Order: sequence, then C-alpha cells, then structure tokens
Amino acid sequence: MAEKNSGSTYSGIMRDLEAQKYAPVYVLMGDEPYFIDQIAGYIEERALLPEEKDFNQTVVYGADVAGAQVVDMAREFPLMAARRVVMVKEAQGLKGADAIVKYLTSPVPTTILVLCFKGGRVDRNLAAKASAKGVLFESKKKRDYELPAFVESYLKVRKTAIEHKAAAMIAEHVGSDLARLTSELDKVLISLPANDRRITPDIVECQIGVSKDFNVFELRNAIVEKNVFKANQIMNYFDSNPKAGSLYTVVPLLFNYFQNLMIAFYAPSRNNEKDLAAFLELKSVWGVRDYVTGMRNYSAMKVMNIIHMIRSVDARSKGLQNVSTSAADLAKELIFFILH
Repeated sequence: MAEKNSGSTYSGIMRDLEAQKYAPVYVLMGDEPYFIDQIAGYIEERALLPEEKDFNQTVVYGADVAGAQVVDMAREFPLMAARRVVMVKEAQGLKGADAIVKYLTSPVPTTILVLCFKGGRVDRNLAAKASAKGVLFESKKKRDYELPAFVESYLKVRKTAIEHKAAAMIAEHVGSDLARLTSELDKVLISLPANDRRITPDIVECQIGVSKDFNVFELRNAIVEKNVFKANQIMNYFDSNPKAGSLYTVVPLLFNYFQNLMIAFYAPSRNNEKDLAAFLELKSVWGVRDYVTGMRNYSAMKVMNIIHMIRSVDARSKGLQNVSTSAADLAKELIFFILH
C-alpha cells in the first residue's frame, strides 16, 4: 500500500524508494531533467514486478491526456498486485490539472501517481496538495562549483574513489549536463580494473580525452597562483586544441572565482581558513586555499577591475562593440589583463 513519503530531497526520496516506501503521489518539477528521470525511472522499473506491469502500470505523456483521464486511471484498483503505477511524463503539456488537484484531496492509497514537470515549477494548488499528500520535489540545476562534489558522490555510491583534481577536470570538460556527465563517468567506470577502483587525472586524460596539464582547471590554478608562464602555455595549447578550452569556458569559471575572491576581502576573519570557508559557503577548507592565495596575489582594486574586464569581454564576445576580434584573441586579452 502506498504511504506518504518522508523525503523531499533527491537522496531522501531514493532512500525511501529503495526501502519500498512509496507515496501516493510524486510531483517532480524543475530545470534539471536528470533527477526527475532518475526518480521516475526507478518507480517505473521497480515499483512493480515484471509480471504485474501489463495490467497495473500506465505511462502516458501530458500532451496526449487530460487531467480527468489521469484521475480515472489513478482511481482504478490494482489487479493481482499490491499497487498500480500511473505515470505522466512531460506533464507540463497536461490540460485540466484542476481535476488532479481535486483527486489529491483523497488519493487512492493503492495507486502511485507520478507527474513529471520538466522546465519549471507547477501550479501553487497542485504543489500544496502534493506536498501534503505525498512528495513534491524540485530538481535544480547544479552550479559549476557544485559539479566536482556531484562527481565524487556519484562515484562513491558505485564504490569508486576519485582524486579531487580528476573530478574537477571532468566537471570542467563536460559541464553541467548531468545526463552527459554521468554517461562519461560510466564509461570511465567500465574501464577500471576490479582491484583498483580509483580515478586519477591520468585516467581522465586517457578515457575522456582532456589533458591533465592543459585544461581550464589548470588555467584557473595558474591564474590563482599568478603563474604567467604556465597560463600562457595553456592558452597556446588551447589555440592548437580548441576543444580543450575556449573563451566560453574560461569566462564563467574566472568570473565565479573572482566574484568570490571579491567577497573574501570582506570576510570578518579572512585569515582563518575555516571561518573564510563558512563565509564563502564552501563545503570544504580545501577549496578556500585558492582564495587565500588569490588575496595574496591580487589587491581588492585589481579584482574589481578584473570583474569589470570579464564582463566587458563577455559582452564583446557576444558582438557588443566588437566587429572583428575573435574569441581566442579576447581570451588572450583577458588573461593578459588579469596577470599584468
């Protein structure tokens, strides 16, 4: 029998599902499709036994049904099974959702109703009913600085360790598309020997094709340390290997770093790594060391000017007040300005 699920986070929901604690309704919404697909996929695959699915599982798309039809499906009782599953994918195309809101006042306890809304939030009434009677989950996009931690946690569940630099390399190379990111990680997992489940920068270089020495992550390190020679080496490598890095990957990475560095100058205890990490809302002291180094190598005024320059270069890369300077030349101009 379905019961109200206690988890509203992805990990909490998945933990309850693995324990076979199902809610009568799941409203899954948000801009990140990966977590929505994972939760819905788990329910679709595991809530029923294979032999129970023919008569007790209905999967439809929002554009093909109305709310009243979904309610009719949800009100049916299971046949030779403990429960039935009604899943509406792409539910943002669903019309007549008021009928579902009314249904959720007293949902059928033997039905698991799953509504997948991708690309935004749902109606307030539906959200309130779902939260009261089951699970309301918002799937948010991961920010760039959160990606290495996501990589590490994804691999930890699969009993695989990864060096922090290797995690950052993968995150910077692949980006925030979690479906693609996990696909790349799965490829690396397959390549690992059974007796050594550890991913190093060398393995990333071999399996994913990103250089462990010349990548955006290493460029950031060179800039943090104000290593002019190394930064120029990497930029020259990018000229010959555009896929390794470009202005469009450099700009957001550097803007995020220098924006946080500007904030670090205002920290009450900026000489204390633990306090500074808390002030910057970093998850570990490891990451704060880049900001300690940055404050040593750059003045607050220089950082302010760098942020202004990054914004200017970003605008010019989009054609504003620029008709001829290439993205590669803009990137070199930006790096030169930062380091001199």
